[in-house]
Amino acid sequence: MHRVKSTLQSVIFPDVCEEGVSQDQEYMLIEDHGGEGKRKIRFHDYHEIYSIPGLYEHLFYERLKCQSPQTISKMMQEELQGGPMDASDLVVLDVGAGNGMVGEELSNIGVKSIVGIDIIDEAAEAANRDRPEIYEDYYVADLTQLPEDTRRELNDKQFNCMVSVSALGFGDIPPLAFAEAYNMVSTPGLVAFNIKDEFMSTEDSSGFSRLIDRIIDAEVFEPAAQHRYMHRLSMDGSPLYYVAMVGTKNADIPTEWVE
Repeated sequence: MHRVKSTLQSVIFPDVCEEGVSQDQEYMLIEDHGGEGKRKIRFHDYHEIYSIPGLYEHLFYERLKCQSPQTISKMMQEELQGGPMDASDLVVLDVGAGNGMVGEELSNIGVKSIVGIDIIDEAAEAANRDRPEIYEDYYVADLTQLPEDTRRELNDKQFNCMVSVSALGFGDIPPLAFAEAYNMVSTPGLVAFNIKDEFMSTEDSSGFSRLIDRIIDAEVFEPAAQHRYMHRLSMDGSPLYYVAMVGTKNADIPTEWVE
């Protein structure tokens, strides 16, 4: 992992045993070198986290032991072994690219062509600041409301791979956005993503469980590898489990499946 110089003085976790904070409401108190006191930032307030150099890496990778980018890239590397393509042949759309952690791992396994897309300006700014050599292009756009010129530019890239890591669910990337990105990939194409295990259950209300079951049952997506693993620790030290999938895109996702 590329080491980003931090401007932080301290990161403090609250007493979660008393507060019972859920994953999407986890937060920290930070104090920077400016000496302006402590302020509260939710773990999902990415626009604030990305704006502070080193905070994302310190929080999720040093403190909470996140391993999703490495897990996905390793699964992709294993899937490519012995196949008709190697990593250098991939033209990747990195969906929910954030500050480039996933792009960096893909580059480490030999991927040469990566385009990032995220919905917030701060993500693109952080990727350009911290990992300026990773992405050929980086778009700030809402996949559910793409301007036609942006759609044309993305389609002209001729992606043969889509990756989305730690971005699905919690309202960050809805099923429609996932489908829009998925449909930009050529057929056949390589698709890799992960999602919190709860979003794969029958109690899921995000729409992803139904969509993933449907695209697999209809052979729109053909999983080659599936792995449940510890995504990261919660702030009370308990593990958070995600499911990672790598497989082949065989067809587009029909629009009516996600409307």
